[in-house]
Amino acid sequence: MTTAYLCLGGNVGDVAATLAKAGRLLEVGGLVIRAQSPLYRTPPWGPVPQPPYLNQVLAVTGAPSPRTLLTLALDVERQLGRDRAREARFGPRTADIDILAYGDETVREPDLELPHPRLLERAFALVPLLDVAPDIVISGTRARDALARLDRSGIERVD
Repeated sequence: MTTAYLCLGGNVGDVAATLAKAGRLLEVGGLVIRAQSPLYRTPPWGPVPQPPYLNQVLAVTGAPSPRTLLTLALDVERQLGRDRAREARFGPRTADIDILAYGDETVREPDLELPHPRLLERAFALVPLLDVAPDIVISGTRARDALARLDRSGIERVD
């Protein structure tokens, strides 16, 4: 079975409870959570002023394809109150589920790029990813090496 890595995040409402519910909904949708990082409080990404996020990475199996996984992730976001059509890009959100990687597969489609095209630039995703996959290589680059080049300030583990 192919292992996929999902980055869950949010900054609206009771985010810890929302991320826990996201995990349960992903399991109801057929995924098996193989590993789960701790929660991290992270600075917001992008140009819109907003509160910090909570982020976490899940290692999952059970999705027969990247497309099926994307459909499930978008459905779970909707169930958790996200309305992508009405929100500001990079703005506040109740839930965000990004597919970071689906095994070693490369996908280049208008609405799905794998590995995630900006993963190696985002400490907020790499820090929790390395908790669940410490030796992962993304597009020929060790994630650990990519993280070493990034600013990790403001990323705090939530216990």
